[in-house]
Amino acid sequence: ISNGRGWSPDGDTFYFTDSGKRTIYAYDFDVEAGTVSNRRVFAELASHEGEPDGLSVDTEGAVWTALWDGWAIRRYMPDGRLERTIALPVPRPTSCTFGGADLSTLFITTARIRLSAQQLEEAPLSGSLFAIETGVRGQMDRPFAG
Repeated sequence: ISNGRGWSPDGDTFYFTDSGKRTIYAYDFDVEAGTVSNRRVFAELASHEGEPDGLSVDTEGAVWTALWDGWAIRRYMPDGRLERTIALPVPRPTSCTFGGADLSTLFITTARIRLSAQQLEEAPLSGSLFAIETGVRGQMDRPFAG
């Protein structure tokens, strides 16, 4: 299930989420050729941790990912080490991106789809948009030449 994608600050690494495999892959990216190579596992989640969904990369090169059915957002350092987990009051965060005046606010989208009435009672903020001050900055958008 193709989902999150992003680039390292230097543009040399491309990150891609396959939610169905619960895996974020890293690839070498050749900006001149517009090609990827050397696929490798960047982060892999166990079934009880949820599925990685949308992602964003900050200026330090860390990858932030939303955990569908995982009640959280995670930040992985460029070497793949889990640096932090931010718990959320909803089971299905879907994506995250940086914004705000200095790009230090992480905006997180969430879903309500296919949650039972009981689940919605336990997590009434499902479907909301959250904003969290992270202490790090996101990257500016990169223009697409294609």
